[in-house]
Amino acid sequence: MILFPARKRIEDEMGIGNDHDQTNVRALREALARRSHTDAADWFPVFKARYGLSEVMRLLADRATTTGDDTVITQLFTCCTAVVPIVDAGMHVRYADINADTLSIDVHALHDRLKDGHVAAVMLQHTFGMISPDADLQIANHTKQAGALLIEDSAHCVTRMARSDNGLPLADISLHSFGVEKMLPTRFGGAVWINPKLAEHDDEFNRTLRSALSALPALPSALDRVTRMYINQNRVFSRLGSLGNALRSSCTRHGWYEPPIADSERAGSLDYPSYAPAAWMNERATSAIERLDANESGRQKIIDLYKEQLSNLDGIDIPHAALAGATQPLLRFPLLARDTAQSECLIAVVRSAGGYAERWYRPELFPGVTDEKAYGLSDLDRSQVPIHEDVVRRCLCLPTELGIETAQHVCNAIIQTVSHTAGAVNA
Repeated sequence: MILFPARKRIEDEMGIGNDHDQTNVRALREALARRSHTDAADWFPVFKARYGLSEVMRLLADRATTTGDDTVITQLFTCCTAVVPIVDAGMHVRYADINADTLSIDVHALHDRLKDGHVAAVMLQHTFGMISPDADLQIANHTKQAGALLIEDSAHCVTRMARSDNGLPLADISLHSFGVEKMLPTRFGGAVWINPKLAEHDDEFNRTLRSALSALPALPSALDRVTRMYINQNRVFSRLGSLGNALRSSCTRHGWYEPPIADSERAGSLDYPSYAPAAWMNERATSAIERLDANESGRQKIIDLYKEQLSNLDGIDIPHAALAGATQPLLRFPLLARDTAQSECLIAVVRSAGGYAERWYRPELFPGVTDEKAYGLSDLDRSQVPIHEDVVRRCLCLPTELGIETAQHVCNAIIQTVSHTAGAVNA
């Protein structure tokens, strides 16, 4: 894409677009830019999205020693990998309650949490890929009025971003994942997008972050080899049952397997410094992004079926953001059952019908943390997150990457189970 002369001059100074920007990196940045209607110069590939966030947090922590703004507001209804970069950098986590209609931070809860001050950034998460224009705009306005950065977690909706009415991205920084259980079948890789408008109100941070992301070291050869083996390793492990689980654990301990979530991450620390992705990761991601239209279209057809058949079931709630407006290509389709028992029952019947339903995010900070103090949970006032507590208790999500026939079996299983449960309750 054509760069403005001033921005091209800045990139030359930082080395972007020269030796570091190899052919496969350039191709990935251009693919991301085409899909998102942005500029390739604002995209920075990383080994994993969490390490891109780690670079942001590291710089905020450095600045906090001067400003005192050492807090990041985020949500508990998320994966621990979305929070571990915050605590690993030494920043303080402040949890805001979520909205049951968006499964993202509630606007009013955010307003209350911002009153406590010292906020460096707010995380805006698009859970399962749900983008909620009105709520997102309010969150952006509150964040910017507080003088904090808005960091967007688009891990579940690669290349899609929250935008204003005139189509401009709302976030200062947007994180996109190509990792396990995400939109792309790539397993590794990710990218950080930096809003060019960040330079208008925080030029020093803009330049420092771009420089840091441009200078990430190459992935070590040992880690490159291990990540290349990931798909075949999982195929073998899954066929060996309990023996496979034991082998996976053993290989992880010896550094021969790269788990989606490491034990150290559940305890509040990252395993590695930040790295640039391997060339093969960039190439696979570029190829998958170029096929993203078909990926999203297929998911939208399944979601349309879910919306048609499941939106009026007694005792089942569906977040409004999953139903409103044009159908979004969600990574998963969220349901809220009557209680935990019914949620577990529905997960079981859906799996029996051929669809791998999941209990994201039960437990909170999925798959649960092992050091509550590190994550700021030991002194958390639970009365401040009642909607989160209720959603965790009732949540389940349905796969969206299915054939129509299987999706219909899934719907039938849910309808039959819910009808039976309702009949039993009425009796």
